[in-house]
Amino acid sequence: MCGDIKLKELKEELSEKTSLLDDETQKLQETIKKLEETQKELSEKEKVLEENEEKLSEYLSHIQRLQADFENYKKHSEKQKMDIISYANEGLILKILDVYQDFERALNSCETAEELKEGLSIIYKKLKSTLEKEGLVEIIAKGEKFDPFKHEALMAENNEDYDSGMIIEELAKGYALKDKVIKYSMVKVCKK
Repeated sequence: MCGDIKLKELKEELSEKTSLLDDETQKLQETIKKLEETQKELSEKEKVLEENEEKLSEYLSHIQRLQADFENYKKHSEKQKMDIISYANEGLILKILDVYQDFERALNSCETAEELKEGLSIIYKKLKSTLEKEGLVEIIAKGEKFDPFKHEALMAENNEDYDSGMIIEELAKGYALKDKVIKYSMVKVCKK
C-alpha cells in the first residue's frame, strides 16, 4: 500500500509537472508566434526603410545635379553680364563709326578751307542727328530760370536786363540722355 500511495503521489506530481510543462509549452509557442510576427513586421519595416533610403539617395543625387546646374547658370550669367558690360557701347559706336569715316574722308579729300568747313558742317549735322536718335537732348539754358538739377552756376552777376535767378549766359552746353542729365550746363546767373 505504501508503494501504491507513492506511485499515486508520483503520478499526481507527474500530472502537475506535465500540466506545468504544457502551460510553459503553450506560452513558449505564443512567444514564438509573437516573435515570428515581430520578425515579419521588422522585415516589412526594413523593406520600407530600404525603399526610403533609395528615394533619399535619388533626391540627394537630384539636388546635387540641381546645385551643379545652378552653379553653371551663375557662371554663364556672370559671363553674359561681363560681355554686356564689355560691348554695351557697340551699337552706338557702330552708328558713330560712319561719322568718324566721314571725318577721315573730309580730311583726305578737302583741298580748301571752304570745302573743309562745308564737309565739317555736314558731318556735324549727321553726328547730331545720330546722337538725337539715341535720346540725347540739349538742355536749354540762356534766358531760363536757374535749375540746380540741370545747370551749374559758375558765375553770378548783377544784370538789370534779367530777373534774379535767371541765366544770363550759357558758358558750356549741357545734355540729357532721355530723362537723365549726363552733363550739366555751365552758366552765368543773374544775382541781385
